[in-house]
Amino acid sequence: MASMSAIAVLPAASSSSSQHHLIAFASAAPCGLPVDRPQFSSESSALLTFQKHAFYGGRIACSSFVGKSAASCRKNLFVRATVSTEQAAPAKVEKISKKDDEGVQVNIFKPKNPYTGRCLLNTKIVGDDAPGETWHMVFTTEGKIPYREGQSIGVIPPGTDANGKPQKLRLYSIASSAPGDFGDYKTVSLCVKRLVYINDKGEEVKGVCSNFLCDLKPGGELSITGPVGKEMLMPKDPNATVIMLGTGTGIAPFRGFLWRMFFEQHDDYKFNGLAWLFLGVPTSSSLLYKEEFEKMKEKHPENFRLDFAVSREQTNAKGEKMYIQTRMAEYAEELWELLKKDNTYVYMCGLKGMEKGIDDIMTSLAEKDGYVWSDYKKQLKKSEQWNVEVY
Repeated sequence: MASMSAIAVLPAASSSSSQHHLIAFASAAPCGLPVDRPQFSSESSALLTFQKHAFYGGRIACSSFVGKSAASCRKNLFVRATVSTEQAAPAKVEKISKKDDEGVQVNIFKPKNPYTGRCLLNTKIVGDDAPGETWHMVFTTEGKIPYREGQSIGVIPPGTDANGKPQKLRLYSIASSAPGDFGDYKTVSLCVKRLVYINDKGEEVKGVCSNFLCDLKPGGELSITGPVGKEMLMPKDPNATVIMLGTGTGIAPFRGFLWRMFFEQHDDYKFNGLAWLFLGVPTSSSLLYKEEFEKMKEKHPENFRLDFAVSREQTNAKGEKMYIQTRMAEYAEELWELLKKDNTYVYMCGLKGMEKGIDDIMTSLAEKDGYVWSDYKKQLKKSEQWNVEVY
């Protein structure tokens, strides 16, 4: 009997006039979905109701995609009614390069032969008073673009450029875990901010690809390339300390990390370490995936720390605006001690300007211990403990 595929439900933006686009889809599955997971049979505003108890009441069970079809993975999809808080004793894990993982694939689809995906969901996830629009969108992959948390995909917008040539692809960090928001390894999600600005001539300019994506309606098609990238892959050690520094849509890869750590169950992975997320945004109405992260913190207080830096609303003790580096400075000594351990991994994604502020903090801390930060950072990069993707 056909049953509805599991659907990830996103919190509505703070304003009641926020826009939402979502399409539900059915697929034949050998087993029914549990009653404590959201199930919907038609497109409706109810699809966007934030089902805290239903969706976040337990973890999604996911088997490894490698060597299995999406259908076989879906057979194992279920949500437990409770979440175990018991922690296994940390085991010493041999340090293996995340980039050597044989299951990681790149460039399955290239610009000359892209995959044609279909939009399933497109919803604005910031309030109407936020500076700019940010949208969460989900596209079909039919299991043909197996990706890992931290990878990116390319999107080729339709049409031609100013020179009459086909539009070039734009890269976007994937905002979902490997099983995807629906848990069936058949979708990929993005977090995209609509680019609109005024040029030197006083003319309004709209970013070609971001506006195409933000305006895409459910059922609309797009050309996808990839997946690409190994720089931002998660560490293999389940006992690691993972420090994530994101600004705005730079949160995308970290959402994938955290779903794998806290919302899913895997046969070959159980996170027992510490995940620490710093997210910087201009206003509280532009905090992305806030309720998801707060639910993770509530369920896993010993394994997840969460710090927001809201620059236009918060200040530090000196009255300075609260940027991500300002928030980090409040924990400077603790962060430095963590960085001296060989199982601490730092990931940075977002606006390029954040990197200098963080370097400034680390430079002074390193000097106190007799280190030269620029040299120490090179060592961290070599050991894959300092990972940066900024733009």
